[in-house]
Amino acid sequence: MRVQLPTKPRSAFALLLLAATGLVGVGLIIGEWMRINPCPLCIFQRVLYLVVGLWALFGVLIPQGRRLWGGLIAATSAGGMATAIYQTWMQLNPESATQCGAGELNLIERLVDWLGMQWPLMFMATGFCTTKEYILGLTMANWSIVCFFAFLALGLWVGFSRRFERKRFNFR
Repeated sequence: MRVQLPTKPRSAFALLLLAATGLVGVGLIIGEWMRINPCPLCIFQRVLYLVVGLWALFGVLIPQGRRLWGGLIAATSAGGMATAIYQTWMQLNPESATQCGAGELNLIERLVDWLGMQWPLMFMATGFCTTKEYILGLTMANWSIVCFFAFLALGLWVGFSRRFERKRFNFR
């Protein structure tokens, strides 16, 4: 079976939008199903998935700016991947990690706290960052590393691939 890749940036951005928002939905469902309480870093990653989806939505609406939207998707995904790597490190070294929410709140924790007050179902952080819940052998943070890496690669691909350049014909 051969996979047909999108030939128009609008289609590629639509797939990215669907994937990013779909991951947020799947995360909510898995959290409820497995009774996993999301931590501040989990919620921050959820916010970054939504931001990736927002850039992809702009790519659908304004595909002429594909380099900008692809670059923003890649940059946001790199931040999400770094956050997920840090959370994985915390899970592997709980004795060395400063627990989320302990002491003075940092910028991410303050943002998550504010969002949790605005929309508790989506953004309320009630778990600990060092807690490990495995899904198919990986923690949610491990899965986020994989997903953010894929979004980073896809953002660069849709933003900078020659595949999406307009074909210009030269009739000399």
